[in-house]
Amino acid sequence: MIKDITIGQYIPAETPVHHLDPRVKIIGTFTFITILFLVGNFPSYLYVAAFIAIILGLSRISVKYLLRGLKPLIVIITLTVLLNVFMTPGEPLFKIFNWLVVSKEGIYQAGFMGLRLIFLIAGASLLTLTTSPIALTDGIEKLLNPFKRIGVPAHELAMMMTIALRFIPTLLEETDKIMKAQMARGADFETGNLMARAKAMVPLLVPLFISAFRRADELALAMEARCYRGGDYRTRMKQLKLEGRDYIAFGVLLLFCGLIIVSR
Repeated sequence: MIKDITIGQYIPAETPVHHLDPRVKIIGTFTFITILFLVGNFPSYLYVAAFIAIILGLSRISVKYLLRGLKPLIVIITLTVLLNVFMTPGEPLFKIFNWLVVSKEGIYQAGFMGLRLIFLIAGASLLTLTTSPIALTDGIEKLLNPFKRIGVPAHELAMMMTIALRFIPTLLEETDKIMKAQMARGADFETGNLMARAKAMVPLLVPLFISAFRRADELALAMEARCYRGGDYRTRMKQLKLEGRDYIAFGVLLLFCGLIIVSR
């Protein structure tokens, strides 16, 4: 299950999506997430699915790999769907155990919420899968630069968010190693009910936190040893500059947003 988490991972490739300016991809991702909440019918979700499919084709990321990232969140998605099925009032269709009422509106709402969560996770995953941590840092910092006038530490915020994303795969790999080491010594993480499995995970927290703090200390020492100083006087090897393909991507994004709004 841990290996199925794809958030924070980057797949290098020479594709049009990978070569887009990171600012375009960040703005596009937030716009995509926002426009998802404006989708009000199932035909509109077909446009969203087609949009995701086009990006997947251009970025050469397999659908199987993208769907693999949904496995760790399948419990949350299922719980959301069930809550909407049973808690949404409307025209009753049938009852379960004489007290759980399934309504027509509940089924529609559950379908909307399930698809919305799946597309939201897929859209957010595509950002990190097609953008390197360095490019993501530069993009976030550039977008936050105008807010420096009101005291927002743009570089520090960008660096913290990027380091957090960068170390997600590292911490997951460390968790997997700790689990295998404890299973070799007789620990059981797979049998028992939900509470028993949750209690079995507690011994993982202490070594995982120690490892995380050790890595954070090593990173801080490495940055200090290299005299790292972020901010206004920091130079970049590659300067961000919008090109023709970036404006085309903005145009396609605006066309997609207009199509979703009109379909409502």
